[in-house]
Amino acid sequence: MTGPRGWLRQPAATRSNALHAGAWWLWALGLATAASRTSNPLLLLLLVAVAGYVVAVRRTDAPWARSYGAFLKLGLLVLTLRVVFAVLLGSPIPGAHVLFRLPEVPLPHWAQGVRLGGAVRAEQVVFALCDGLKLATLLVCVGAANALANPARLLKSLPAALYEAGVAVVVAMTFAPNLVADVQRLRAARRMRGRADRGFKALLQVGLPVLEGALERSVALAAAMDARGYGRTAEVPPRVRRLTAALTLGGLLGVCAGTYGLLAAQGAGFGLPVLVLGLAAALAGLWLGGRRSVRTRYRPDHWGARAWLVTASGVAVAALLIHAAASEPAALNPPVVPLSAPTLPLWPAAAVLLGLLPAVVAPAPRRDPRPDSKGAER
Repeated sequence: MTGPRGWLRQPAATRSNALHAGAWWLWALGLATAASRTSNPLLLLLLVAVAGYVVAVRRTDAPWARSYGAFLKLGLLVLTLRVVFAVLLGSPIPGAHVLFRLPEVPLPHWAQGVRLGGAVRAEQVVFALCDGLKLATLLVCVGAANALANPARLLKSLPAALYEAGVAVVVAMTFAPNLVADVQRLRAARRMRGRADRGFKALLQVGLPVLEGALERSVALAAAMDARGYGRTAEVPPRVRRLTAALTLGGLLGVCAGTYGLLAAQGAGFGLPVLVLGLAAALAGLWLGGRRSVRTRYRPDHWGARAWLVTASGVAVAALLIHAAASEPAALNPPVVPLSAPTLPLWPAAAVLLGLLPAVVAPAPRRDPRPDSKGAER
């Protein structure tokens, strides 16, 4: 496709033009950062809707792409537990609107500040709902990244310094699905032979072939890794090794401190510079650490223009919400005392809608057509 119109048209996703897995994670982390800057339930629900729409139109039929529903259920569970704890254990939020009263359990003097039961006020419940909705939105954003980014391709894109860790994670991720497939295959074979496939005795008879198959796969994997030069490293001077360790460790500490500053209520001023410096130091350490690796990559994933656009949309949403939290704190974090209906701030809501850009620029997934009962395609 040539020209600006053809460049922005949604092509069908293939192995060569699929979006880089890291771009999906950066987009999702941008939405999560934006969610951490507001307690306005309307903006949080809008972030959930944006993430859900992008997942609905851009996820594939792969097994790992079905994890989004599990994260939604986990978010609802977190929201429910947050409200239940606020009702049972109370909250420091004052309020004048008493909804109901629970039997209060007397506690010893050393447990002052903690209560069990008592009056449940509307302000406390609303605060717990907003706080739980923020945590649920963070989980939904992480679930969107899990549903859109291929984990195997993401691990394949790790720097050469993390090659061994990436291989170990890939082996661990593929072992459990293969184990389940072996159990299902052997149980089906026993049913076809008229043998029992349930019970402790059947489990013992199935367990030996499953372990034998796992051992055979492990031996085959070890032979393939040895044939491809796994574990062979180049000679690196001691000074470079020490510099690599210092940069990597210092960079990771800077990333942790900067991320905490961005997620904290008052740390946005120092969080971003520390995060940028930490990322720069960590990337420099990983680049130096990659010099000990003498391997090449087969068909590496390329970071193209569409990946930059997807990443930029998530970063833009995070940056604009951070700015809005500083310039309009009452709109993004409305007080619950006194009780009032939340309002939707217009330009922060428009900033959140920038997160829909991946639904336009990311390649459309291929889905296999399924014939109906008459043989026609749905």
